[in-house]
Amino acid sequence: MMNIKEIMEYLPHRYPFLLVDRVTESEKGEFIKGYKNISLNEPFFNGHFPNNPIMPGVLIIEAMAQISGILGFLTVGRKPSDGVVQYLAGSSKARFKRPVVPGDRLCLESRMISGKRGIYKFECRALVDDEVVCVAEILTAERES
Repeated sequence: MMNIKEIMEYLPHRYPFLLVDRVTESEKGEFIKGYKNISLNEPFFNGHFPNNPIMPGVLIIEAMAQISGILGFLTVGRKPSDGVVQYLAGSSKARFKRPVVPGDRLCLESRMISGKRGIYKFECRALVDDEVVCVAEILTAERES
């Protein structure tokens, strides 16, 4: 498990763009699970949409990329403090099944499919109450910062 302070050692993101609150499980080179609690005071709800708040799909993709980046770092035993960053390099096969709204806990799952020369591919899912809300393949690239 990782709390928010430990997560911040692996991700350079900070509020309001840090989209992982907790890591609940991980196995180096295999998988990671965690979550983001969605509250009404998230800054993106001011404009998306004021009378019908829905988490933007691109931020769900970003949350899956962030948790995948943590798995990438854990797998190679490095952190941003070592002078490297995991960048989102691509996403494919994204499908959205239902909206994510205030009060939801967005559970994030990522499984490493492949990795070589600093490019990693992940199969990701986002769930709310055990119901899949989004699936996607995510690519990250490790680069010197």
